[in-house]
Amino acid sequence: MSMYGRDPWGGPLEINAADSATDDDRSRNLQDLDRAALSRPLDETQQSWLLGPGEQKKKKYVDLGCIIVSRKIFVWTVGTLLVSGFLAGLITLIVKTVPRHHHPHPPPDNYTLALHKALMFFNAQRSGKLPKHNNVSWRGNSCTRDGDGSSSLFKDLSGGYYDAGDAIKFNFPASFAMTMLSWSVIEYSAKYEAAGELNHVKDIIKWGSDYFLKTFNHTADSISTIVMQVGVGDTSGGNTSPNDHYCWMRPEDIDYVRPVLTCSSCSDLAAEMAAALASASIVFKDNKAYSQKLVHGARTLFKFAREQRGRYSAGNAEAAIFYNSTSYWDEFVWGGAWLYYATGNSSYLQLSTTPGIAKHAGAFWGGPDYGVLSWDNKLAGAQVLLSRLRLFLSPGYPYEEILRTFHNQTSIVMCSYLPFFTKFNRTRGGLIQLNHGRPQPLQYIVNAAFLATLYSDYLEAADTPGWYCGPNFYSTEVLRDFAKTQIDYILGKNPRKMSYVVGFGNHYPKHVHHRGASIPKNKIKYNCKGGWKWRDTTKPNPNTLVGAMVAGPDRRDGFHDVRTNYNYTEPTLAGNAGLVAALVALSGENSEKATGIDKNTIFSAVPPMFPTPPPPPAPWKP
Repeated sequence: MSMYGRDPWGGPLEINAADSATDDDRSRNLQDLDRAALSRPLDETQQSWLLGPGEQKKKKYVDLGCIIVSRKIFVWTVGTLLVSGFLAGLITLIVKTVPRHHHPHPPPDNYTLALHKALMFFNAQRSGKLPKHNNVSWRGNSCTRDGDGSSSLFKDLSGGYYDAGDAIKFNFPASFAMTMLSWSVIEYSAKYEAAGELNHVKDIIKWGSDYFLKTFNHTADSISTIVMQVGVGDTSGGNTSPNDHYCWMRPEDIDYVRPVLTCSSCSDLAAEMAAALASASIVFKDNKAYSQKLVHGARTLFKFAREQRGRYSAGNAEAAIFYNSTSYWDEFVWGGAWLYYATGNSSYLQLSTTPGIAKHAGAFWGGPDYGVLSWDNKLAGAQVLLSRLRLFLSPGYPYEEILRTFHNQTSIVMCSYLPFFTKFNRTRGGLIQLNHGRPQPLQYIVNAAFLATLYSDYLEAADTPGWYCGPNFYSTEVLRDFAKTQIDYILGKNPRKMSYVVGFGNHYPKHVHHRGASIPKNKIKYNCKGGWKWRDTTKPNPNTLVGAMVAGPDRRDGFHDVRTNYNYTEPTLAGNAGLVAALVALSGENSEKATGIDKNTIFSAVPPMFPTPPPPPAPWKP
């Protein structure tokens, strides 16, 4: 039976009789389908659909107290840690049991070893109340009342350094010595630090600077007099008055009067003292108050030098005999250069580069001593110092012409040091004769070795491989070789196989011309003449004057280790300062971190050479 109705899509709609079955029939049909479906096996996914929550598989966990983790994760984590620990222990055991080959640090070179000793000489030369760390067992407080009772304005002149084997304090060579030490620190502070001597050398410089500040009114802007020396030593004309040369006494036992000599027209001395304080102010630039005190003192001294012209040794028998100054024009160039670096004030640079002053200083003519840096003539040092300015800052007009001249002359001086040229003779052992065979040659040689090494470092820092001597080009290594051969000679590579630095090597002078070193410290006070027996004895000095560079051999490489012959055996402050400077410049070549000069510290106070460009214009607005 079927019924027809109208199909909305246009056809007849047929309704079968089967479709009109009762609900009971449909229910029975569904039950049959369910049984048919359940008769087939179900996969795992289908089972999970049918299982209730209480029928799922349970995971296993581990309760760690503060956290609950899956047992599977816990087992894997613990296992990984155990395996890692085992491997780490195994590797450590292998590393510790396998022999290793250490690469030891290279031993210090001879220049560094000698540097340690050369600095100790200054400790032995200290006057006044000594610091606890002076480390020279046979020295003690001495001449602590210098200036007391004198007719001068300066009542406290304790401190400073004794010049040589006597107990006189000469400001002229002492200030040059301090300038040389400061210059070496400014250029090679990293090398001093690597050698462990930076604090030591700065302490030496400060001891000298503090004393210089006592020798004039350093708080004033203008002065009229300065101290030039304490103690006298003139024994000419049969003078038997007790003084620092007639008597042979330990400084600690001196009981005779020590005169204070002053000057009111001494441009050379004042300008050199200004150089010492100005260079020291750069060394101590991190101590702002002290550095400014030094700068102020340097300005005052240089002003005094310019206003009250004259040589300090003119008309002064003491100075003329021992440290005669031939000119003050070189000190004007030298002192002006140091004040420019210390202050940045261009007026000092203008003065140092004035052609007239340079001409008077001997910059435009040769002469037998041209290029020889010493406590008397600083021109060669000033030319190197100002060549540095041209190499690294190139200030241009109006300084370029004279700076180029100084630079060219420095090149000529360096050429004159080389063995290929014949300006200076050499001994058969290879020692250059910068003082033309006269006595006490080593003090000039160490200064030349320092300048040569320093200039070679300047050229290398400026990416310049060398320089010309006429048509021939020489590398910077040639300059270093010159310096090394000269210093090596002093340290023992000479025909006598003798080191001229006391305490360095096994064979060195044992009869040094030095009062303190030659008289035993035995609680016996030897009076003025009582010490003569120690002066004249042929026995070695009871005290070793460690680091003292003696005057040196003669022009035939000969040397007489005789205490009374000061031309061979007497050391000096100025000589040892040059030695220290040369040694530190050459030191550290065996080091893994070899360093050159410090290019920038000396320019700390120097303003930019050219004005800064103006700011860009403001953006245009319509």
